[in-house]
Amino acid sequence: MKAMMVGTLMALAVLAGCGRDDEGMGPAQKAGKVLDEAGARVSDTVQDELAKADRATEEARDKVKDATRDASRELDKAKEELGRRVERAGEKMQAN
Repeated sequence: MKAMMVGTLMALAVLAGCGRDDEGMGPAQKAGKVLDEAGARVSDTVQDELAKADRATEEARDKVKDATRDASRELDKAKEELGRRVERAGEKMQAN
């Protein structure tokens, strides 16, 4: 009987320590709320950083496409110029 009373008193003491505040939340609920809010902030930050990385990747991809297109145009110009020079050299060789 004494053991049961001691156990009951201890349980009541523990419950008293977990009392609710004005918002009706106990310490465990407060801690859970803080963790939820921190998790939401971390999630938002990670999403923002991923969006920045996506934008940077897309910009880099566009720059590579532009550079490739420009290089291709310059190569075409160089081939045309080389062809003209070879043709002129051949004409000169035939004239001599």
